[in-house]
Amino acid sequence: MHPLVALILLVLGALHCQTFSDNYDYADLYNVAAPQQATYETKNNPKRYNIGAILSSSEHIHAFIQEIERVNNDSLSEISFKSIAFPMSINPIETAQHVCNKLITSEIYAVIVSHPRTGEQSPSSVSFTCGFYNIPVIGISNRESSLSNKNLHSSFLRTIPPFSHQADVWIEMLRSMEYKSVVIIHSSDSDGRGTLSRFQNLADDANVKIESIVEYEPGISNITHELEYMHKNIHCRVFILYASAADAEIIFDKVSFMGMDQTDYVWIVSEQVLGASNRPNGILSAKLQKSEENLMITDSVTVLTMALREMFRTLNITTPPKSCGDKETLGQKKWSIGPTFYKYLLNQTFNGRSGRISFDESGDRLYSEYEILNTFNRDENSVGKYMFDSNENKMKLNLFMHLIKWPGNQNQKPAGFYVPKHLKVSTIAEKPFVWTKKLLRGEKCAENQIICPRFNKTKKKDDNFNDKEAYIDYFCCEGYCIDLLREMASRLNFTFELELVPDGLYGNLDFVDGYENPRRWTGLVGELVYKHVDMVVAPLTANPERSQVISFSKPFKYEGITILQKRQPRKATLASFLQPFQNTLWGLVLVSVHVVALALYLLDRFSPFGGYKMGDTDIEDPDDGALNLSGAIWFSWGVLLNSGIGEKTPSSFSARVLGMFWAGFAMIVVASYTANLAAFLVLNPRDDYALSGIEDARLRNPTEGFTFATVKGSSVDMFFRSQVHLFNAYRTMEETNRNSTEDAIEALIRGELDAFIWDSPRLEYEAAQDCELVLSGELFGRSGYAVGLQKNSWWTAKVTLALLRLHESGFMESLDNRWILGNEKDCESKMDHFPHTLGLKNMAGVFILVFSGIVLAFGLIVIEIIYKKRKSRKIHRLSIAKRMGIYWLYKSKVNDSTVISLIKSSANQLSIY
Repeated sequence: MHPLVALILLVLGALHCQTFSDNYDYADLYNVAAPQQATYETKNNPKRYNIGAILSSSEHIHAFIQEIERVNNDSLSEISFKSIAFPMSINPIETAQHVCNKLITSEIYAVIVSHPRTGEQSPSSVSFTCGFYNIPVIGISNRESSLSNKNLHSSFLRTIPPFSHQADVWIEMLRSMEYKSVVIIHSSDSDGRGTLSRFQNLADDANVKIESIVEYEPGISNITHELEYMHKNIHCRVFILYASAADAEIIFDKVSFMGMDQTDYVWIVSEQVLGASNRPNGILSAKLQKSEENLMITDSVTVLTMALREMFRTLNITTPPKSCGDKETLGQKKWSIGPTFYKYLLNQTFNGRSGRISFDESGDRLYSEYEILNTFNRDENSVGKYMFDSNENKMKLNLFMHLIKWPGNQNQKPAGFYVPKHLKVSTIAEKPFVWTKKLLRGEKCAENQIICPRFNKTKKKDDNFNDKEAYIDYFCCEGYCIDLLREMASRLNFTFELELVPDGLYGNLDFVDGYENPRRWTGLVGELVYKHVDMVVAPLTANPERSQVISFSKPFKYEGITILQKRQPRKATLASFLQPFQNTLWGLVLVSVHVVALALYLLDRFSPFGGYKMGDTDIEDPDDGALNLSGAIWFSWGVLLNSGIGEKTPSSFSARVLGMFWAGFAMIVVASYTANLAAFLVLNPRDDYALSGIEDARLRNPTEGFTFATVKGSSVDMFFRSQVHLFNAYRTMEETNRNSTEDAIEALIRGELDAFIWDSPRLEYEAAQDCELVLSGELFGRSGYAVGLQKNSWWTAKVTLALLRLHESGFMESLDNRWILGNEKDCESKMDHFPHTLGLKNMAGVFILVFSGIVLAFGLIVIEIIYKKRKSRKIHRLSIAKRMGIYWLYKSKVNDSTVISLIKSSANQLSIY
């Protein structure tokens, strides 16, 4: 429990008051509806209202009484007011007793409170006591941030802003001076933390980055270690200090000793710091204006009287409690309309003697005016005003930059940061932008190469690796980005040391073990975020996620995302010659052959002009050329296959007409088959394997037979993760993603991957170097490669301007020609005529078909021979029977004409067979 609350509880107990009830809910205050016009019976409302005041001196008490009299002299007023005032005690318990005995017993409607001559707790005791009974309290001098806490001070408001509102002025000063980064030093008390919290909320909207925060305990302000660290490792030179005068003297001693109060530094301090005896020259501070107690008394009385008059006309006003109560009645002594009255007070807005009066939801004064002071030779010179602009209806800062004397007695505004001329640069191995070659012991890099070490995380310290170099692998680097880095260093006049990123990643917000915050940026982006390097020159894609934590230059090369696949051979199955027609069409052609053959046979069989003799006998001469069924089938196949037509063609006119139509059909079918066969076997690549692009069904709805991947933690990985319609593809890729581009391309060549999705410049380079690799689909996710820098880095604008000039001079085009387009192979000329001729693979099915025909023919002839032999044996037996019959007749000398005619008829029948 707050110690002051405990004191107030003791006081109330001594006055026979029940202790603060735990069931009291301060949230009830905020459940009260805003004041609205309503129809109330107001004729019974009191005509006289008591207003209490606890002020710092008799002079201010006299001013309060006069202000109440002035309000009462207003002839238009419907109500009057009575003043009850006494000086504030430095003892908070005594002050609480006076509130009960002198004010609450007088039925006061509100209390105006100032501060004692010494001590700070008495205004809080008034707020605690009156707040318990829902009696509003208006503070006119206390600026502690703790009074803004509505859980403790439910009925407190003030016409003076808290110390934390200085953050509003600081933000406007930073905007006016165009500083984007600051370091904040603050005390750990409620005022220091409240000021920091308000500044952080405002800094996000103002695009101001807080580079570092140093918190110290009041009275123990030894921050030497923190100052040394910031001096060596943080480039920002704009410092904001919130401290008391006593703490500021200790801090300024350390600042002066380290030379941090000289040229290039900027110090913006809180109003209290101006009281430090050793304050350096050139500091800036915002000092509250029109904060005199007499002015605050006048504005407070105006707020109260305006709210009471408004409430008098719109609300039934009940009387406040008359005493602090006893144990039985304490819970019933809260003023029922006190929270509503408090709402009326918060809604008051007017132009008072101390400026524009308005309140926020915490009861704190808005629109307070400040004067911007600049210290020099112990003087405080005004260099600006922060005041309310009635035309724009908001606060506005007017800062006169030419009047400011900066630290080091400088007239020119400091840059606000230290500009290092020796930069630490990181890159990543990625052909053709960065080529790396392992540097063996005793070797040196070539003249056009740069040594680029990489920290080896896999090595562990043991007896063989006990020095620093044992953890470092040395490489020689060259390529597109290395030449670009050299040229920028020459133009921008900086030196650098280059290193390869330790984890080999581009940068992703991922879960990393071993840190307090498990989600950390990895790779190149992490190197910048955690200030391990100053600049990244690599094929690093600028995207919104990364732009939130680091700064990017304008792109030095525009690119998109595309798909790389291995070129697949054309299909060469045994049934290649059947590809031109679908199975259904082949079936219809085969059925048509036999249907036409049957139709030809029937037409020629029953036509009066056909080859069949329609006489007295049904037996036809087999040698007269008539078209039988087997001949019709032979004719039909002969026309279709253009194999020539021998004997037994249709004889009737109707059958010949059908034959002509069949010949036309066969010509069209054969011509279509020939044309499609050439296209399938010679010209048609495997288009069914190549992806059509990002919208291809095999990416949108992945299957087990098709694998694709990208690089872990890359911008492409982040792109798929951010696209809702590619969620299935992203989940599939998580299992197949590779650690580097090299690993992915090797997996693609080996056949472990069916597609690799990556930035277009690298894939275009790979496709140009290896004719077995081919790009699929169109570009998507267009972006650009840019130079990465720390957030709000001074180098960002300089690097961007240098890149624009390099583009204009043609230097970037020369890099493209040298590193990307220089070794391009002529793959197109090889692929235009591929394949030159048909091979056995293409026509193997035809040969197998012919071989099958030969085997079938020989099989049929064996059947024919067997059939012929069986028939010959039958004829032979019949012939023997005939001769034996004749021989018997001859021997018997049979003359019966009937028997003889029967034997002749049998002989004739046998001759037919």
